[in-house]
Amino acid sequence: MLMNHPLFGILPACLCLLLAGGCSHNDAVVKKEPLEVTRKADQPAVDQQKAFVAKEVSSGKVVNAIAAIVNDEIVTLHEVDREAQPLIREAEKKSPVDAAVRTQIRRAALEHLIEKRLLDQKIKELNIKVSDEEIRQAIDDVKKQNNMASQEVLVSALASQGLTYEQYRSQLQEQIEKLKLVSMEVRAKIQVGETEMREYYEANRAKYSEEETFRARHIFFKVNEKAPADDIKRTMTTALMVLAEAKSGKDFAELAMSYSEDPAARKDGGALGSFKKGDMMPELETAILGMKPGEVSELVYTPAGFHIIKLEERTSGKMKPFESVKAEIEDTIYRKKSEERFSQWAKELRAKASIEMKDLTGLL
Repeated sequence: MLMNHPLFGILPACLCLLLAGGCSHNDAVVKKEPLEVTRKADQPAVDQQKAFVAKEVSSGKVVNAIAAIVNDEIVTLHEVDREAQPLIREAEKKSPVDAAVRTQIRRAALEHLIEKRLLDQKIKELNIKVSDEEIRQAIDDVKKQNNMASQEVLVSALASQGLTYEQYRSQLQEQIEKLKLVSMEVRAKIQVGETEMREYYEANRAKYSEEETFRARHIFFKVNEKAPADDIKRTMTTALMVLAEAKSGKDFAELAMSYSEDPAARKDGGALGSFKKGDMMPELETAILGMKPGEVSELVYTPAGFHIIKLEERTSGKMKPFESVKAEIEDTIYRKKSEERFSQWAKELRAKASIEMKDLTGLL
């Protein structure tokens, strides 16, 4: 699908809403009609579309037919196949795709095409236009975001993914049109107030808190995993002796300077400095997270050797000031409201539409 193309990263999140939210609702009265295979020469153009002839090859296999009629515009079986093929290929990369899964994908593709017809019709109704300058600016943004020095580089990148420049330009135009539609019908009608932003801030204190920080010291006893068992035993015996002294209250920094095999310990007394979660080796972090300031750990074993840790300070994360996260909160609430509003708008759009789903049993 072109919408997953890496060069489409320029499009704002509300376009993702458009594609992810969709119009996938079944509240409209949808009529299911049998496959039509005859055409009357004297029918008006629209009626001739409705009476679209199913094309057959010599084997008798139907290769095209009307899959749905959306406000007098048809969606063909050929279009459904074309829409579904990239999705089927992606699914096949993960696991074998049986007939049932293929049918499910193709039906989802039909729903997407119905949604697209409805949105395109609304764009025409509202006379939404995209200027050449807007498209040029969008393409320039794409080139900047992908570090493309020239038009030739962009054309080459598109060709490597099976796209011509004109196809890509057309896709961008369609997406900008839909972006304008969403902005006009949904986003422009949404407001986020100061009160609800502060309520969100208070309800998500953990999200807007600084990370917890730690300050500790350690005494390190180096162990070579390939060393004889007796050598490892002697190292552990020494470590246990020092651990007993540390737990008895002896000065931890002095013990580190005397016994630690960390070269820096002779100067800094085994200081590990200030750190956050994720900064330390997993074994050390697990031990530290379970400690209170002033506590000395048991022996902690890592691939490097034995460690004795003393946690000196543990600072809970402070709340970030509201003003520093206000814009982020506003955007979060705005996106959520946009999703909800678009979903409702799309549902209403479909409910007002005339949609005929053709009975393509065995084909779709």
